[in-house]
Amino acid sequence: MTMNIQWNAKGYTQNFSFVHQYGSDLFSLIEGQGLSVLDLGCGNGALTHQLRQAGFDAEGLDASPELLETARELWPDVPFRLGDAADFQAGRHYDVVFSNAVLHWIDPDRQDAMLRCVNRALKPGGQFIFELGGYGNNALIHGALEGAFTQQGRTYRMPFYFPSIGQYAARLEGAGFKATYATLFDRPTPLNGDDGLYDWLRMFIKTPFQGMDSAEEEAILREVVEALRPALYRDGVWYSDYVRLRCRAVKETV
Repeated sequence: MTMNIQWNAKGYTQNFSFVHQYGSDLFSLIEGQGLSVLDLGCGNGALTHQLRQAGFDAEGLDASPELLETARELWPDVPFRLGDAADFQAGRHYDVVFSNAVLHWIDPDRQDAMLRCVNRALKPGGQFIFELGGYGNNALIHGALEGAFTQQGRTYRMPFYFPSIGQYAARLEGAGFKATYATLFDRPTPLNGDDGLYDWLRMFIKTPFQGMDSAEEEAILREVVEALRPALYRDGVWYSDYVRLRCRAVKETV
């Protein structure tokens, strides 16, 4: 949400639909029917659309013009707007702010600003329902990337924020929320195609390669794929070693 990344919206929609398919599991944490919902970091709008189909008054906000263009094409009846998760002004107060697979993209030093924005956007007693990469997420993948960068005499800089339950609960409380549910769980996730891991790396690991020539980047990616083959390639399918942090928090009324 806050990184300067240009998304391949078509490739994301075609090859990484598991992101929103798993996200629909979060709907069960929403307490109440027909509520107003802001889908924060809505991406291509698939979950915003599903929220509306489930009877919620949902609209989406995202920082990517490319993904919003796709969202508006796919779901022309759903309201979408451009905005930064850590610096947005809501035009109304919502019963629920919902977010799937987004918050780990926000730099640690902007997390508290994001939570304050969410708090301001909610009605008193409103619900913040979200899932992000948690502590240990893609540890094998990022470890292999760090090793490959080191072999090239480079430093790998982690582009994501993967907190523990305790770390994030403290942030929530500091921003005026009461955490009512939190779980950290492993979710090995199958990736599409014979080049599933390579394609995943191309889609999601961008900022560490900024300023690097294409030949060196390609060499690192191929090295990482081969290093991870024994651990993440099983029975003809590539997997990513996801760990997810799923939470429900309520805006304090005092």
